[in-house]
Amino acid sequence: MVFSSNIFLFFFLPIFLIVYYLTPRKFRNYTLLLFSLVFYAYGAPDFVLVLVGECIINYFLVRGMAKVKGERLKMKGVLCALSIIMSLGLLIYFKYANFLMENLNAIIGWFHHEPVGWMKVALPIGISFFTFQSITYTLDVFRGTTPPSKKLTDYVVYIMMFPQLIAGPIVNYNTVAEQLVSRESTMEGRALGFYRFVIGLSKKVLIANTLALYADQVFGMNYAELSTGSAWLGILAYTMQIYFDFSGYSDMAIGLGMMMGFRFPENFNDPYTSKSITEFWKRWHMTLGNFIMHYLYIPLGGNRKGRGRMYLNLWLCFLLSGLWHGASWNFVLWGAFHGFFICIDKLLSGKRKTFHFPLSTLTTFFLVMMGWVLFRADDILGAGGYYAALFSFRQGLHGTADAQFWATLVIALVFSFLTLTKGGKKLQDTVFAEHYSRRLSWIMFAITLVLLILSTGALCVSDFNPFIYFRF
Repeated sequence: MVFSSNIFLFFFLPIFLIVYYLTPRKFRNYTLLLFSLVFYAYGAPDFVLVLVGECIINYFLVRGMAKVKGERLKMKGVLCALSIIMSLGLLIYFKYANFLMENLNAIIGWFHHEPVGWMKVALPIGISFFTFQSITYTLDVFRGTTPPSKKLTDYVVYIMMFPQLIAGPIVNYNTVAEQLVSRESTMEGRALGFYRFVIGLSKKVLIANTLALYADQVFGMNYAELSTGSAWLGILAYTMQIYFDFSGYSDMAIGLGMMMGFRFPENFNDPYTSKSITEFWKRWHMTLGNFIMHYLYIPLGGNRKGRGRMYLNLWLCFLLSGLWHGASWNFVLWGAFHGFFICIDKLLSGKRKTFHFPLSTLTTFFLVMMGWVLFRADDILGAGGYYAALFSFRQGLHGTADAQFWATLVIALVFSFLTLTKGGKKLQDTVFAEHYSRRLSWIMFAITLVLLILSTGALCVSDFNPFIYFRF
């Protein structure tokens, strides 16, 4: 089940909100947990018991780890390692077993041996996100950053709450620990959450879905015959699609959290206005960047062991980030691509003043687009073929772009770069304000109502509703 679906909007969400608000506050976590289990089971019934079982085992491992004192500190490390090994083991098995076996059979084939037979492993929805949250909980308790959860149900709610279960944002336990125990859901918070949810829904349905039609059409063509103009338009459409798809989902997740009294971290901050790849990763999927920084880069040594080690650590982090996004070599190359330019940024950091806006922003946007080719292509050969189409300057197959596509693309570009102007930044700050005046509240309500009608109408007349990060 995804947020931008009729069953969620017309059935699941209204029923959940009614039951949740009628439930006494001290029992609301149980309501949230019950509906989260239903939400997950609807899309992945075969895996819900695996997820719940992993949560229960990890809860008691971490509780035991936190109780270790004095001379038994080695046991604390053992329990921490067991918790992380279990979380990563499940991720590796479910997400990478097929990838590893395919590569093993490819190597075996070079030596003219019969391939190893195996039954393909199905991928549980959202396993990458709840694995990361499980790891942050374990390491934060191990480091003493936060005490362990006192109740099993509170911990399971933290891992499984449906707003951020499928595609984030990645929420550190210490940022919501108090909210899990006690939170206040005010009328203003519910209204702000509803506004934020509808804004995200409209970004996903009205912009991302429209652009996805053209992007899918172009990427489904024979690249050897694809015209250069259509190739550029296709990757531009996908560049806008993935941003409005993923940031729209994050807006919806944050809005749902606000309706329940939670404050989830922001996940996007106008990433396409960045002046460097380094800045891009401070603005794109910010909760993933925070995870990489605090739970991978710094433990590897960060920049504390010389510049050469710093470059290696950065590159390794982005290589693993690429692999986290998908079990395919093109995702690994995508991570290596960004890691390379992050290192170049660091190398040229003293000369950054020679690159001025708009050249720096346009260059960064171009590099990000080139990276998205690797992300979108089915495999490395496909990515190579698409790059060839981009720079072949040939006439050939053309995608069909109608007036709705062109209008949507212009709107997407405007909103992606709006904050480069003072007026655009002021408008965004007004729309995403934490408090509204009475007059502005009515204006926002009217805008929200129009966007909700347009979004639900679009969902009712079309069954085309892809979600890029659903498989991660």
